[in-house]
Amino acid sequence: MRTRFAPSPTGDLHIGGARTALFNWLLARHENGAFVLRIEDTDVARSTQESIQVILDAMTWLGMDWDEGPYFQRQRISLYQEAAEKLLREGKAYRCYCTPEELEAKREAALKNGLKPKYDRTCFHRTPSHPDRPHAVRFLSPDEGTTVVDDLIQGRVTFDNGELDDLVILRSDGFPTYNFSVVVDDATMEITHVIRGNDHLNNTPRQIQIYGALGYPLPKFGHVSMILGPDKKKLSKRHGAQSAMEYQKMGYLPQAVVNYLVRLGWSFGDQEEFSREELIEKFSLEAVGKSAAAINPGKLDWLNAQYIKRMEVDELAKRVRPFIEAKGYAIQDPILLRKAVHSLQERVKTLVEMADLAEFYFCDEITYDEKGAEKFLTKETAAILEAMIASVSKEADLEKEKAHDIIQRWAEAQRVGLVKIAQPVRVALTGKTVSPPIDEVMAILGRTKVIQRLRRAVEHIGIDQGAGNL
Repeated sequence: MRTRFAPSPTGDLHIGGARTALFNWLLARHENGAFVLRIEDTDVARSTQESIQVILDAMTWLGMDWDEGPYFQRQRISLYQEAAEKLLREGKAYRCYCTPEELEAKREAALKNGLKPKYDRTCFHRTPSHPDRPHAVRFLSPDEGTTVVDDLIQGRVTFDNGELDDLVILRSDGFPTYNFSVVVDDATMEITHVIRGNDHLNNTPRQIQIYGALGYPLPKFGHVSMILGPDKKKLSKRHGAQSAMEYQKMGYLPQAVVNYLVRLGWSFGDQEEFSREELIEKFSLEAVGKSAAAINPGKLDWLNAQYIKRMEVDELAKRVRPFIEAKGYAIQDPILLRKAVHSLQERVKTLVEMADLAEFYFCDEITYDEKGAEKFLTKETAAILEAMIASVSKEADLEKEKAHDIIQRWAEAQRVGLVKIAQPVRVALTGKTVSPPIDEVMAILGRTKVIQRLRRAVEHIGIDQGAGNL
């Protein structure tokens, strides 16, 4: 088995394209076949080196290794021209000298008369041929009968040949059109299974005819349904992330994104979570649905949270570090980073969220949540914070158990619940009303930072409320 992924480098790798690539990659890996990467870059005006690199980076990030390639169509132009010449010699194609203006006039006339705007074969009947004049090459499509696509996913689909046009296979600049180059490429690369988006299904009968005209063996086709937004409408920017690398920037793990994308249209019983090895073992086209799949951002959040929870702390620290550093914090203490990550591992859905919540561990000065400070940094709580400073100052170090004992003793002495002590301390140390357990936070920050932040909170209360010396 030989499958392929053949993106056009005209932008980011869309999640629909990423899912198609994953289906091809999984199918090849499941069958111990080959996965080929081909860049379809004959659209000179829109193809860019930057987009090529983005595609390669996205596939690498998602863990899709390729066995051959990347091949580039621009380096294969002679192959397409030779194939077109073969069809011309055998009378299966003809030169077309019509200008764009003439073609548009023909199109408008056909529409005005209520006809399908097919090319009227003016140049097929033109004699003699003038190969030295600028021209395109058109494929001579059969007028009668039907072309059948036995689709591995959509089932049997029949097309009336009379509805198909004599499509241009080679433009006047010598570059091939998509429907021609894809046939030559897939045949010469010996692709056995062409798995692609459902938007290509209407191209398939044309391609089947070209396969036959060139004497190429026909691959098996499978067309995957489109991905829709949660509202079951066409995916657009209003639905959120549309490219694979957007998910990376949003702090999702590649393992979670792969799991999520494969499950959009494929299932294995009621199982939701799959390791890479399980996906390879269980994947089959028979389990790919015909219907369009709708994205579910909540499902991706849940999946990503599960992968974060199970990831080794050192690996998770490595993944989140760039997100923290992007906020302007130079991480000089890897032990602090590891402890911070461990404290937040059960509480977050993305690496971006973890970086946001971890900020208080690394910043020099806390910014208080306005409502939290108003409620918990008051004249009444200033005494609590002063007492905490005194208690912490007596300790040589500040392990979690000692921090817990300090809060517990003060709560018992004041005959109040732990939360009455913990919340003012939490806001003083983190700036927020929600954080990991406060005794754990104190232990991670360490004695010196805890005292500094408690003192600053007391000063804040004095300045904010005109409390004077407390």
